[in-house]
Amino acid sequence: MPLVELEYPKQPYSKVNRYDSRASYALETIHQIVNTCPILHVSFTVPNSPFPTILPMIGQMGSFARPSADTGDVLELYLHGYVSSRLINMSRNASSGEEGLPICVAASHIDGLVLALTPNSHSYNYRSAALFGYAAVVADADEKLYAMRLITDSVVRDRYRHTRVPPNAAEMQSTSVLRVRITAGSAKLRSGPPNDDKADKEDNALLDHVWTGVVPVHYTLGDPVPGPYNRVSDVPPYLGEFRADFNRDAKDVAVEAATKPMKAAKAKHDDDD
Repeated sequence: MPLVELEYPKQPYSKVNRYDSRASYALETIHQIVNTCPILHVSFTVPNSPFPTILPMIGQMGSFARPSADTGDVLELYLHGYVSSRLINMSRNASSGEEGLPICVAASHIDGLVLALTPNSHSYNYRSAALFGYAAVVADADEKLYAMRLITDSVVRDRYRHTRVPPNAAEMQSTSVLRVRITAGSAKLRSGPPNDDKADKEDNALLDHVWTGVVPVHYTLGDPVPGPYNRVSDVPPYLGEFRADFNRDAKDVAVEAATKPMKAAKAKHDDDD
């Protein structure tokens, strides 16, 4: 962990403007949001298309050069893809003579439904992050294996070594990994109970008939269902432990977010909490 909290530089394209008291540029905060998000949305511009392209992808922050680096350190983003996909091909072509393909990556979590006295004061408790950087295809075999293990273990902790590894030649050839060098990033978060206008909170009739509060929201991993050719009778301990830890932690985060408002100074773009 760095001795000081590192932050991404604020750029015009990454700066949070509305409700900027909810913003964070801390690497630790942003990387944690990304690494705990099961699906990342990756956007890029396709030549001769009037619209940007957005793809759901699996990815994880890490450092091949410094495998022990934690989420508060400078990291790259690794994305898993098919060898001949449009994004991979565009990144490969861009990597040959430039920094890489410019892309944006978004990650979002909903932690609660915030139910207020009026529809306009309803909200979500949420954690969201956006990354901006340049994608290049990983060519080094060792780095590619590092990224494949990193991404696999982000789906289920310690899963990689409990499978048939290393990948065979055909699997390595058909799979590509993108390394994204991050140039900027930002996060935006909300937590805590609802916040209504003073006049509404002083309306006793309104208070007496409208329920207010937070409904926590979190992912739950269900009971494992064996596949048709599974011969392992019992769920492996690493999988059972991961499921239990995941469900407990997800619930704790959502419940804490429901009751613990963010500590942030009032900012000029804010008009509620």
